[in-house]
Amino acid sequence: MNSRKLLQRLGTSQTNVRFADIVRLALALGFVRDRTKGSHQIFIHRQHKDAILNLQPDGSHAKPYQVRQLLQLVEAYNLRIDDRE
Repeated sequence: MNSRKLLQRLGTSQTNVRFADIVRLALALGFVRDRTKGSHQIFIHRQHKDAILNLQPDGSHAKPYQVRQLLQLVEAYNLRIDDRE
């Protein structure tokens, strides 16, 4: 799914989101994968080093509370999708 469309969709529903889509969205928003520990993938934003995102798949989907955490970071730091996507 297109990252811009996914971000719009997440405004109304944070459930049933594919894990691969949420990772792609995080990368498009400027996060970089810092490390992986087990099933946890830790992302840090390029410009806001205190914006840390911990994602863990639930089967092939993202956990809804982690999707909400990403949305909170988007709002708190006024993040936008990178135009190079």
